[in-house]
Amino acid sequence: MTETVRTPWHLWLVGVVTLLFNAVGIWSYLSTQAGNLDGLGMSTEAIDYVTSFPAWADSLWALGVWGAFSGSVLLLFRSRWAVTAFLTAIIGLVGTTIYQRVLTDLPADMHGIILPLAIWATTLFSTWYTISMRRKGVLR
Repeated sequence: MTETVRTPWHLWLVGVVTLLFNAVGIWSYLSTQAGNLDGLGMSTEAIDYVTSFPAWADSLWALGVWGAFSGSVLLLFRSRWAVTAFLTAIIGLVGTTIYQRVLTDLPADMHGIILPLAIWATTLFSTWYTISMRRKGVLR
């Protein structure tokens, strides 16, 4: 007989908060893909920048946002695949960061560091947390 591990209360908190945070990334990505950036308060220079990503950079951005969002959903379902989803998000985040911070010149109004740090912190924490929950047998 296998022992059932109870779901800790903090899994629901982490899952819901990260899901909401990552949904903003999805919304941003989909808005860019659909060309609906005019009403977001972005400068013309910033809009031109994000809509001119080469396909490989755009693909990495998609990996990052969809990986993180999927990871949060899978965490709420207590799926062990949440770890893979968050690791995929890290790959996308590394690639996107390299593209934006190393390979291109960001528009002046996109030089802020708070949002990128929040994205990195949330993604790394989510990955660590999910790995921890898998090790404890909470994820199936």
